[in-house]
Amino acid sequence: MSSRTANVERNTLETQITAQLNIDGTGQGKIETGIPFLNHMLDQVVRHGQFDITLNAQGDLEVDAHHTVEDTGITLGQAFNQAMGDKKGVRRYGHAYVPLDEALSRVVIDFSGRPGLEYLVEYPRARIGDFDVDLVYEFLQGFVNHAQVTLHVDNLAGSNAHHIAETIFKALGRAMRFACEIDPRMSDKLPSTKGAL
Repeated sequence: MSSRTANVERNTLETQITAQLNIDGTGQGKIETGIPFLNHMLDQVVRHGQFDITLNAQGDLEVDAHHTVEDTGITLGQAFNQAMGDKKGVRRYGHAYVPLDEALSRVVIDFSGRPGLEYLVEYPRARIGDFDVDLVYEFLQGFVNHAQVTLHVDNLAGSNAHHIAETIFKALGRAMRFACEIDPRMSDKLPSTKGAL
């Protein structure tokens, strides 16, 4: 199996981001975005997805966190799209239910080649510390558009905003881990009857 890795750099007037990804990793992460809560959430994806990710983001945080969060999603999406290559032999689909105390979320992903996000999440408050909960959606939208995946995110229970967000990112890591895995029964076949993804 060829190496499923990527190196991506994104430079705009608002952000400068570099990301290195190894899909077939061991859950090693070095994440620095300047936004502690986002670092914490991305660490969940690393650990539960068993991906190796090194990411450094510098953005216009003096304005607010929006550009940095969205562009981090874009950059990671580009990295996964690049590392997945032609997608031959992968499982393609993945799903996970993850609880954290009173919170429970479900994430379902399809490496379909078609970006689409369904996000059914309500938070009991607008901020988690200094982090605006609206930015979870912005991160995922950026990721979906550039990873070219279909993603369904549903929060099924929860009263603690931190717990809700954390179940989403843990479930995202778990669902992606399964979808990215090589299926030994697929050999080098493409998981599509259309012959293209």
